[in-house]
Amino acid sequence: MLRDEWISVASDRQKSYANLKRRDIEYSVWDFVFLKVSSWKKVLRFGHKGKLSSRFIRSYWILKRMGSIAYLLELPPKLNCIPDIFHALMLRGYWSDPSHVVPVEEIEVRPDLNFEEEPVQILN
Repeated sequence: MLRDEWISVASDRQKSYANLKRRDIEYSVWDFVFLKVSSWKKVLRFGHKGKLSSRFIRSYWILKRMGSIAYLLELPPKLNCIPDIFHALMLRGYWSDPSHVVPVEEIEVRPDLNFEEEPVQILN
């Protein structure tokens, strides 16, 4: 086999491995999505610097679908320095689970700002 044929075979093999993990990402209007900011390290800084910095910031509403893979988000005024249209790979779906929300009334905080954890269920 010629060198170009070997490269073509290797490329096809790698493409088949990559396509196994690939999935189509689609969101609907009025979905809540997290916005990925890790690629903006040099432009904006959100919270911590370095390894501990956030990869995603809070969730935002999708206002409109722009083309096949871009979405218009409802951003707050303090983020007006960045465009409000994002590629689908910059978003992560947000699905709320009411069981994860703890009412503030149920949390008893002591004066020294400690609290006592109580198990809800013993699994094993």
